[in-house]
Amino acid sequence: MGSEWWRNAVIYQVYPRSFADGNGDGTGDLAGVRSRLPYLRGLGVNAIWFTPWYASPQADGGYDVADYRAIDPALGTLAEAEELITAANEHGIRTIIDVVPNHISSEHPWFRAALAAGPGSPERERFWFRDGDDPPTGWTSAFSGGTWTRVQDGQWYLHLFDSAQPDLNWNHPDVRREHEDVLRFWFDRGVAGIRVDSATMPVKDPELPEVPESYRAGEHPFLDRDELHDIYRGWRAVADSYPQQRVLVGEIWLDDQHRFARYLRPDEMHSAFNFDFMMRPWDVKQLREAIQSTLDSHAPVKAPPTWVLSNHDVTRPVTRYGRVDSSFGFLAKRFGTPTDPARGERRARAAALLTAALPGTLYVYQGDELGLPEVEDLPLDALRDPMHHRSGGIDPGRDGCRVPIPWTRDGASYGFGAAADTWLPQPDGWGEHSVEAQDTDPDSMLSLYRNALTLRRTLLGNEDFAWLDAGEDVIAFARGDVLCVVNFGPDPVPLPDHREVLLTSAGLDTNRLPTDAAAWLRA
Repeated sequence: MGSEWWRNAVIYQVYPRSFADGNGDGTGDLAGVRSRLPYLRGLGVNAIWFTPWYASPQADGGYDVADYRAIDPALGTLAEAEELITAANEHGIRTIIDVVPNHISSEHPWFRAALAAGPGSPERERFWFRDGDDPPTGWTSAFSGGTWTRVQDGQWYLHLFDSAQPDLNWNHPDVRREHEDVLRFWFDRGVAGIRVDSATMPVKDPELPEVPESYRAGEHPFLDRDELHDIYRGWRAVADSYPQQRVLVGEIWLDDQHRFARYLRPDEMHSAFNFDFMMRPWDVKQLREAIQSTLDSHAPVKAPPTWVLSNHDVTRPVTRYGRVDSSFGFLAKRFGTPTDPARGERRARAAALLTAALPGTLYVYQGDELGLPEVEDLPLDALRDPMHHRSGGIDPGRDGCRVPIPWTRDGASYGFGAAADTWLPQPDGWGEHSVEAQDTDPDSMLSLYRNALTLRRTLLGNEDFAWLDAGEDVIAFARGDVLCVVNFGPDPVPLPDHREVLLTSAGLDTNRLPTDAAAWLRA
């Protein structure tokens, strides 16, 4: 794909604990991933993005990092990670890993040293410790509840997420130096890219003011502060110091598209996740607007747009698109929200073709290519996600999209591994969604993804894009001589003039595209 391979790549997200279990203990691991590399090559991906695989107490699925230079023992060893990076490269697959700059684990040596050293110590200056009878601010955690926890000596420490994830003070030179060293550590081992978690959150206003009702851009006390850009310019310099391209991908949740684009300037990040599209409902006007605004925001900085339908934090598309409200919002998640599985699957198939046809980078979350639904009836005592527990049990959390994926129709854990009991329980009948069940079915979701990624690679290598007028209920655009048409209306619509049907998400009604269906055509 050339030196700028990431501009048109298909990147597959692996949640290691739930992908494949190599040692039979019920938890996915790096040996399991390595054994499934031929599957990923056959699917047609260019890179794997791993959520954190580092040593961690797992208070938040590995996003509470205790040691960036060690692999979590449940997943494997550093030597196995190095072997996996090499083996993936031999399959033509690059590796992207997560770095979490906002916080570390409360078990990290830095934080343990800070607790031991006491108030006023240099060790505490790497974090946000404050005195007071009450919490220093009324800020709300991303996981519900407050953002301050009191320690035995009476001081409070800041955590924008869980109390097991103390926030780092990015005004401290040790923090910046350590993270640049971590980048080098993994780039030296062949990692091709870094995904930057919660990239808009690390820098805080040192005065720690309350969040005002209104504020000017860059003046929120802990979101999207201007000082962040100097940090990421430093990271880009580290990446650019390597002869082979190393890329930075930001997790950037911002409504302001101008502010969003600032992270993608030529001396900062190479690309960023496009959450706007993912959050929108299955609605023709909403998704057309999301596509156009995404293209518009990326064009001035010449960065490739990214397209993603879900990830390890989001309700799976097959379930989400079957709901009356098919948008996604963290605060809207509730137990017992009804869905129409058949409608959800139709729309998820159409959405797969829609996103795969768009110019830029495509992300696929593990299991979406199998059409896995959200597992919404996990036993309450099996739930691990702090979002559930910190909400007082109101929010079902994110475990429903993290259930170990099925590889075979039958077996102890449907081919996930040798153990019958997996770290999150798999539902009955899970094997009907498995790779084995879909592998030779030409109408399966897996076959649809394989065909789409093959055609994308051979026919959609450029960045051409032009809207087409096919009616108010239809999204239609051209990528060179390939047309993508998606019908959101209640009735079948005629296909535009074409000389070949390349791929459809559903069977055609003669020359008409059914509702909630997509087609790729040769113009």
